[in-house]
This record gives sequence, structure tokens and C-alpha cells, in this order.
Amino acid sequence: MTKDANPAGPAGHDGDRRGTPVGRRVVLGMLAAGAAGVAAAPYLQRAYDETLGAAAQKDPTGLSGLLPAGGGFRYYSVTGSVPHKDEHSYRLTVDGLVRHRASYRLADLRALPQTRLVRDVQCVTGWRVPRTPFEGVRLVDLLDAAGVRPEAKAVRFTCFDGAYSESLTLEQARRHDVLIALRMQDRPLGHDHGGPVRLYVAPMYFYKSAKWLSGITVTDHVQPGYWEQLGYDVDAWVGRSNGRDDVPTT
Repeated sequence: MTKDANPAGPAGHDGDRRGTPVGRRVVLGMLAAGAAGVAAAPYLQRAYDETLGAAAQKDPTGLSGLLPAGGGFRYYSVTGSVPHKDEHSYRLTVDGLVRHRASYRLADLRALPQTRLVRDVQCVTGWRVPRTPFEGVRLVDLLDAAGVRPEAKAVRFTCFDGAYSESLTLEQARRHDVLIALRMQDRPLGHDHGGPVRLYVAPMYFYKSAKWLSGITVTDHVQPGYWEQLGYDVDAWVGRSNGRDDVPTT
């Protein structure tokens, strides 16, 4: 009788001892259950995300924002509820110190050249989601199409939740890693993640990436956004602001 190459089996038992044989039906059943779990996982995760997102929008304590959502994200909203926008109701306006004001539908934005970035997402509260794909229109392309006036110095962003706002200097807004994002994690941007369109500022803390984006206004000075008015840094470079030393995302 031959012995195992290792004379001592698991947990120190003698290698000659055999466990109870596992039947073919049991093995096939385990494989089938595993395959079903893999197939169902995306749907279960989506249902969990949607449930948590809805709860977060109605949670006055903010405690639901501590729970992990899809891919490690957290849900944050500064209002009690956020209206949904779709193909028919969504509009993104570009105005202010520009020569050509514009209004974009979702179809208009999708028809423009798209840029895909894969970067870590870093929240100023500490959590990080590595290698997250975002895809959309570069902000600089919309600014160039509008014709920014010489006196312009900054860009202000407003959102259809009715409360959130953000700002960038014009130089920051012209970076090629700043997107008007339509997709995240290789699928259309969902409502709970700021869809159908959000700002994505890859090298800055995630609070600069305003969700539910509805307006882009070119201005002559930086206007502190929602969180900046509550004490966060206006220039929010990851690892170089807000008293944090996180590894940069780019």
C-alpha cells in the first residue's frame, strides 16, 4: 500500500487515514450551488446597493453612510431626497462667462468623444476604492466648445439635488483627468452614485466629484462649494490637503 507523500495529514493525523468519501452527487450539487451564487451575485449586490441608497437618502442620522455599498463605496446625500432624471428629463447647462451657452441632453453627451480613466477613489473620511473605471466627456472639451471668455478664472458646478455645489479653478478644470462622467465601473452611472451624470476629478478627494450634476457655470472667482463652506479644503489634492497624507490617486 502506498502512502501520501506527506506522512502527516491535516492537523497532524497519519497520512494513511482516509476521510469519508464524498459522493458524486454531493460534489455536483456543491458545484451547482457555487455557480448559482456567482450568477446571482451581481443581482443581489445591485439590490443591496439600491436598498442602501434609498435608505441613505431618508436617513437623518447619516449612519447608513457608514455601511459599505458596491465595491466599497459609501452613500452620501446632503438632502432628504434627490429627484431621478432620465433620458427625457435630464439637462446639463453650460453658462456664465462663455461665448456660447449650451444645454446638453444625455444623448448629446454620449455622442461626444469619450475618455476612460481607471484611478483609485479616495474619500476624505478615509475609505478608498482601488482602480475604479470612470468614463465620460472631458470637461475641457465642453469649456472649449462654449468659448471661455478672457476674464474667466474658475468653474462652478451645481446639482439637481438642489443643494450641492463645487468649484475648480479654470486651470484645474482644464486637466485631462477631469470628466463629466456618464459611466462608472463599466456600466451607466446609477442614481445612487450621482447619475445619470456626475463630475469626476480624479486627483482630488471624492467630495470634489459632485453627484447629480446639472450646471456648469464659468465665473471670475472660485466660489467655495458645499463642503468647503463647512471647513474642507478648496484645493483638495489627495495626500496634500485636509491634513491627510493618503497616497495620490494618479
